[in-house]
Amino acid sequence: MLLIVDYGVGNVNSVANMVRHVGGECEISSDPESILDAHKLILPGVGAFDAGMGALEERGLMNVLSKAVLDRGIPVLGICLGMQLMTRSSQEGSLPGLGWIDGDVCKFSFDDPKLKIPHMGWNTVNIPMENPLIVPEERQRFYFVHSYYVSCDNDSDVIARCRYGHDFVAAFARGNIFGVQFHPEKSHRFGMALVRRFMEFPNA
Repeated sequence: MLLIVDYGVGNVNSVANMVRHVGGECEISSDPESILDAHKLILPGVGAFDAGMGALEERGLMNVLSKAVLDRGIPVLGICLGMQLMTRSSQEGSLPGLGWIDGDVCKFSFDDPKLKIPHMGWNTVNIPMENPLIVPEERQRFYFVHSYYVSCDNDSDVIARCRYGHDFVAAFARGNIFGVQFHPEKSHRFGMALVRRFMEFPNA
């Protein structure tokens, strides 16, 4: 069963609707045993970094998620804030992240007044390598809403980039860990294709 982690941050129902729309089955839960028993996990999220990490800690989910993902090898997809929480830290807050990916979260800062923050709307992504999540094809477009972006230490973790003022990481992957800065549940056929490929990724 694919489980969407409900930690009180983000619209879990829209993600669940997308999973079901492409023919998948899913459960929405914050129960630790259900998380450990899941075949796959989605960690969604909208809002501030410290609020997200604080919500995970309040629900006792930080160690549970790390055990599921790092020890048991359960595939996990982080969406927007969920992706950012997988890193070490964020300029948005003071709390440490989950630390699953070698990288940090940075704030957009531009001198050009035409570049509004948050970065919002449809953007094409560049896919530099073959990967399990996004098939390289011309003009893949996804929907973004964010003021912060992930900076990865290792280019080998980066599976998609986007440009807004400068290049930034649109998606990363390392083993069973995947993160996307955009919202696949709002990205129509490109988002549907991504969710299907995550569902097809081998279980632990």
